[in-house]
Amino acid sequence: MYEEDAGSWSAPQSVAGHRHRPSKDADVDVTVMGVDHRVSSSKWSSRQVEDSAYFETAEWSRTSILEKTRESVASNGSAQLAYADSRPPSSQARTSATSRSDSQGYLTPRVLSNGSSLSVLPEGQASSSFVRASHSSRADSIPRAISNGSLLSAAPTSRPSSSHARDSSGGSGNAPVGVPKSPRPQDRDSTAERDTKALLTSPPVIPPSESTSTSHDPQSSSQSQLQPVLTPPSSPPRVSSVVGSPPSVLSLAPSPDEDPDGFHVRSTYAQLEMCGVRGDGIEEGVERTRARVGGSRASELRAQEALGDGYEKTRDLTPQELSMLSSLDRYGFYVMPSHDRIIMLPVGPLLKPLAHITTAPTNAPASAPLLPSLPAPPPPSKETSRVAKWGRMLEPRARDEGQNIDSWGIKSSKERKLRERTFKGIPDRWRRAAWDTLMCRFSKHGQAETRRLAHAYREALDRSSTYDVQIDLDVPRTISGHVTFRTRYGQGQRSLFHVLHCLSLHCESCGYCQGMGPIAATFLCYFEPERAYASLVRLHDSYQMHTIFSPGFPGLLEAIYVQERITEQMMPAVYAAFKKHMISTTSYATKWYITLFANSVPFQTQLRLWDGFLLEGHDIFVVVAVAIVWVYRDHITSSAASFETVLSLLSSFFVPEDENALLAWIEKVISDQKLRTSMRQWRADWQRLVAAGQHNQALL
Repeated sequence: MYEEDAGSWSAPQSVAGHRHRPSKDADVDVTVMGVDHRVSSSKWSSRQVEDSAYFETAEWSRTSILEKTRESVASNGSAQLAYADSRPPSSQARTSATSRSDSQGYLTPRVLSNGSSLSVLPEGQASSSFVRASHSSRADSIPRAISNGSLLSAAPTSRPSSSHARDSSGGSGNAPVGVPKSPRPQDRDSTAERDTKALLTSPPVIPPSESTSTSHDPQSSSQSQLQPVLTPPSSPPRVSSVVGSPPSVLSLAPSPDEDPDGFHVRSTYAQLEMCGVRGDGIEEGVERTRARVGGSRASELRAQEALGDGYEKTRDLTPQELSMLSSLDRYGFYVMPSHDRIIMLPVGPLLKPLAHITTAPTNAPASAPLLPSLPAPPPPSKETSRVAKWGRMLEPRARDEGQNIDSWGIKSSKERKLRERTFKGIPDRWRRAAWDTLMCRFSKHGQAETRRLAHAYREALDRSSTYDVQIDLDVPRTISGHVTFRTRYGQGQRSLFHVLHCLSLHCESCGYCQGMGPIAATFLCYFEPERAYASLVRLHDSYQMHTIFSPGFPGLLEAIYVQERITEQMMPAVYAAFKKHMISTTSYATKWYITLFANSVPFQTQLRLWDGFLLEGHDIFVVVAVAIVWVYRDHITSSAASFETVLSLLSSFFVPEDENALLAWIEKVISDQKLRTSMRQWRADWQRLVAAGQHNQALL
């Protein structure tokens, strides 16, 4: 992470470009448009830049339009646009000696030394449709913007078929026949890659549409319509074991009413999706959206060095990387998240069933003892046998085009075992299949709906969201310490941004709130982005999360009302202590319901709570909240208790002494049909109170 050098935000009045021998065509007038992200208005300037697309050179020069564009970017890091004042016919465009124009105006592809093909699209096509980059994580597959209005794209000469299986890291497997091997490491500093890195180090470059004014008058240019220049392919290989997602379209075209800062964020993620970043999962990465790249040569070099080069996945791991990866726990954490107050959730009270208790001792201590640190997750018990049992219980229901299992179902003969085995803990290797199956069952959705949601996800990537800046602020601090989300703008953080971006567009009333981040990140530990998005939509539509995230959090208040009724009925002394100390349930339980207990219990405990949640629905978290109050009831009713001690106690990070005892207690309570009937009745009562405007007086 770094900040820009002091005094480096002022944009230069002019930029001295390299001088080369021009072709017989006259120098081209170029208008440069930039969006200054420090102010709300656009700034314009004009300068002379030679078009390197017309230089008579045998090979691509380092002074291509990409390099010139990078040099002409203002030091404030704003996005800029360079285009020609007048465009010669495409037939006059000069290329290298190895390329010839065909009868339709296309340029014959020229094979580069790295195995990529270089081709120029006609001017009309470039202005009417997006350029679809091939499914490759190589940096030299990025389209090039030329100032005559055409798009120059470098793509592999052949594309792997969809039936080729991807490896466990999420990238492509062995290259199919016809795809050249990757260049040797000593060739990695090719001119094409240096130009590509120059493009990605600078802010996004956007070419004009056909209707863009060709005058370099600032007033006329300000009315021009912007066209997208880049539509990146799918993401590069991930560090985690989750299989990567299929190619998706990420447009760099700003929406008409899009905030400049929001577009800068969205375009930065889209550009980095094409090349990836160096040390994904190993290094911290370089900040690009909150601290703008540019303004000093040192910051540009840092940003360029942080880009992926396509060779990391082929080299051997360094001792430092091996040491870090060997320190990961079974869930992918290399550092346990730190918490201010970590306390043990004792097993003793959980051995007694939930029942009406009229009296409570007052001589108990007001606070529970603190733990010095978060203990390591215990090894799973009976994991091997449970893996075999779930393998016999689940059966394939559908396959994709490559004959990989796409959906699972529960065998009819094993239905009676589903609840018992779910609360005993879904084996981690079966969690992806089991979670998807449970969500489809609960929401009554099939694979047709999953495909529809995946399509909606890819479509939403092209749209802007008013929440993009806030999402970008929250992404790097979500599930800190996990290898998937460690590197700034790594595959995990990019996927998290894209999923939250699309989810914020799903429901106008919900939009985005910070509690969505840990939920989405947990799903991304087991699903590719499209299916993680589909899972979040199911939670929103079927698991009452719409009411939790809606303005005013009506579902949250309803859950708290039900929790208070259970407390009042079963633990009247605890309920009276809350009233005595004037402790509102919202002051400590809000984060429980908003994040589904993420960041309130260890990750492995959260996963087991989610197992039950995806089977039973949102009532499970009301029971979990009651379980915590039940365990600490003696501390709450203590004569030494006060507002501060009770609130501090219930705002702690809880580590169960025995997870199995906790889940068994929750299963017994949630299976009590009499209590479930009362919970439904209390929800109905709450709705009547809301309709009558009396709900504010019904809560503590």
